[in-house]
Amino acid sequence: MSQPRLLDLVRNEIRLRHYSIRTEKSYVDWITRFILFHNKRHPQELGADHVSSFLTYLATRQNVAASTQNQALNALVFLYRNVLKSEFDELDTMVRAKKPKKLPVVLSSLDR
Repeated sequence: MSQPRLLDLVRNEIRLRHYSIRTEKSYVDWITRFILFHNKRHPQELGADHVSSFLTYLATRQNVAASTQNQALNALVFLYRNVLKSEFDELDTMVRAKKPKKLPVVLSSLDR
C-alpha cells in the first residue's frame, strides 16, 4: 500500500483540528506554492533557510502585504510542526513585508 500524499496529510491534520475550509484551502495553496518555488522538492528535504528564502521572495519580488506573508508563514509552520513533526530554526534572515503606515486622523471644526 502506498504512502498518503503530503497535501492529503495536510488536509487530514487540518480537519482533525477543525479548522475552517477556507483555512484548509489557503494553507494547501501556500504549501503548494512553497513546493513549486523550490522546484518540486519535498519539504522534508528543505529547512529554515528555504522557508526564509520563500517568504523573502514574497515580500521583495511579489510585494505581498504583511498579513499575506504571515499567512504563508503560518501555513509552513503548520506543515512542519503538525504534519512533518519537525521544528526549524529561527527565521532571522527573512525580509518582512512592510506594514502600511497609518495616517493620523485629524478632526477640525469647520465653524470658526
